[in-house]
Amino acid sequence: MKQYAVIMAGGVGTRFWPQSREAFPKQFLTLFGNRSLIQQTVDRISKRVPLENILIITNQKYIGLVNQQLPEIPLENILGEPIAKNTAPCVALAAEVIHQRDGNAVMAVLPADHIIFDENTFLNIMDSAFLKAQEQDAIVTVGIQPSHPETGYGYIHFNGNSKSTYGKHDVHAVHGFKEKPDLEKAKYFLETGEYLWNSGMFIWSVPTIRTAYQTYLPDMFSLAETSFAGSNGTVTVQQLTSFFNSCASISVDYGIMEKAKDVFVVPGSFGWNDVGSWSAVYDLQDKDENGNVKAADIHSLVNTKNSYVSSKSGKIIALVGVNNLAVIETDDAILVCNLDASQDVKKVVESLKDDKAKFK
Repeated sequence: MKQYAVIMAGGVGTRFWPQSREAFPKQFLTLFGNRSLIQQTVDRISKRVPLENILIITNQKYIGLVNQQLPEIPLENILGEPIAKNTAPCVALAAEVIHQRDGNAVMAVLPADHIIFDENTFLNIMDSAFLKAQEQDAIVTVGIQPSHPETGYGYIHFNGNSKSTYGKHDVHAVHGFKEKPDLEKAKYFLETGEYLWNSGMFIWSVPTIRTAYQTYLPDMFSLAETSFAGSNGTVTVQQLTSFFNSCASISVDYGIMEKAKDVFVVPGSFGWNDVGSWSAVYDLQDKDENGNVKAADIHSLVNTKNSYVSSKSGKIIALVGVNNLAVIETDDAILVCNLDASQDVKKVVESLKDDKAKFK
């Protein structure tokens, strides 16, 4: 079976304001190394999936950005959503496009904006997931071995006694999915050893996922089948507009994963992080002897500890006698926040939405 990869790249990344903007969101930022998050995602999976089989599903207004950052991806593989309708329509679109190109293919669905440090282990896990999806009419996901009681992730409850080995990794049956827990429940999940972080990565054959849509989201399945009929795997703006204007807004987790039978998970630990806030960026960076991360051209940190500074303006950024701060400067904005409260940066974006010029 041919392998395809679908990269979901339509988000706005409001927690990374002021660097992430409506016109240039998180997935296009270079936060680690010298490649953007979406470029790193394509670099990784292209070691297993040929470039002509990689689809990018993004917003229509980001097609130019995707093409600029990833000129190696065929333009007909960059599909623009006219409006955001969550992840289930995105996956339905991709499944229908791949179905028309190769009805027996297997496809992986990956977020565009995650960091993975242990690439070899990740690719071996993907190999195992592809093998499972090829062999059995099953939905496969990737679960992350939890390192601490995290309340910001959903969890996968897996059956440790039910496993089979594919390639270099075990594959387990899934009991069910759990929403983001409170701290006490997260501690319980960690103690049992039966729960994994939900990475949002999915692997399945095209017939399997189309059958799942036909079973659990029949209206969306019929709409996708009708909207893209006769496209031969190359869709038009008119077809995309018709589909997205008519379909419901729902996540693939809620619409498919939580309802489906025969769901399996490949557990893994490969330096994964969904990079959900400036605090996560700070945690993942090398720090000086005072616990500071200095990503600024000119800086002076006096009696300052455990803080993150980012600026490329050439201005002197000085911090004195502070602790646990993030200071992010761009050409037109400055963010100062407590690192522990960095998830709330999205509230700043909400407060600025009435003034589109500030938000963009």
